[in-house]
Amino acid sequence: MAIAQTPEAFTISGKLDEVKKSVKVYLNYPSGNQRVLDSATLVNGSFEFKGKVAAPVGAILVLDHKSIGFKGISKTDDILNFYVDKGNIIISGEDSVSRARVTGSAINSDNEILNAMLAPVYKQAQSLYAEAQAAKPDQQQSPVFQNTMQDRFKAIQKDRERTLKVYIANHPNSYLSLMAISSMGGPSADVNEIEPLYNGLSQNLKDTEAGKQLKESFASLNATALGSLAPDFTQNDADGKPVKLSEFKGKYVLLDFWASWCGPCRQENPNVVRVYNKYKTKNFTVLGVSLDRPNGKADWLKAIKDDGLTWTHVSDLKFWNNAAAGLYFVQSIPQNYLIDPQGKIVAKNLRGADLEAKLIELLGKI
Repeated sequence: MAIAQTPEAFTISGKLDEVKKSVKVYLNYPSGNQRVLDSATLVNGSFEFKGKVAAPVGAILVLDHKSIGFKGISKTDDILNFYVDKGNIIISGEDSVSRARVTGSAINSDNEILNAMLAPVYKQAQSLYAEAQAAKPDQQQSPVFQNTMQDRFKAIQKDRERTLKVYIANHPNSYLSLMAISSMGGPSADVNEIEPLYNGLSQNLKDTEAGKQLKESFASLNATALGSLAPDFTQNDADGKPVKLSEFKGKYVLLDFWASWCGPCRQENPNVVRVYNKYKTKNFTVLGVSLDRPNGKADWLKAIKDDGLTWTHVSDLKFWNNAAAGLYFVQSIPQNYLIDPQGKIVAKNLRGADLEAKLIELLGKI
């Protein structure tokens, strides 16, 4: 988002009162499509960085207590996550950067507020992740356990988005609000949900390059918004026969983007198989679109057979350049869209128990 803006200077001045050794401090942040790695040496506990950024960016500051170099640093080392922005940023602490205070920039002050709001959500997520990791291997492979964990993580994700909405509404002039909107919903975000949040931002934010680009993205999101007509396409099945999405009009169709090499896709397949077998006589079907590689036809067909995927499958075998995936702005898989008999998108990204719950709502319980 920062490419088209003019870079402006920043200075980071740091002081750690209790660190007397001359150890290295590393600063790592994105610049365009690359990352900048800068270093400084503590002198009497002080350090300084100078540079330029086109817009506020997330950065990490690392204090290398063991003198092992940046590549040797792990996530358990002394790391501070903060934002680099134009102007003067002051980092002050005692014996570490991870517990240091960041002052002098509005976005870091805003980040303190947002982190405090999100702390209970992050605590729940960490606890649930620890619970999942502690489960026995056979339990982790259980579809019931996987679906239960998935549902609980989704609930935490919804709590996070509710918290972000509160923050955005109360901070219409914060650059973090703009970044938060951009993060909500991922590449298949529902424009009907995020556009009103954007409309509530200050004009100053809307006039930034990032604000303009976010608004421009709504046009593409509208193409796959709930209630929109599903973009039509034609791709060949495994036998080379052309299959057109609009041929399925009159049925509920789960348009499922996946690939044989995609672990989460393969993990979700048993759930789709179960729901398909339950509802295939109730005006419901699945159309699978594979993002397998040009030399991956054999793997694609083997995955279809191994996973028992007895519905229609198509692919142009162009990996991430799959033409249908481009129409639907697919940037990660698994991703799916539920299309009604009139060809309109009525739901998206239905996984785990959510898929059957939606079909019960639309088709009734079996």
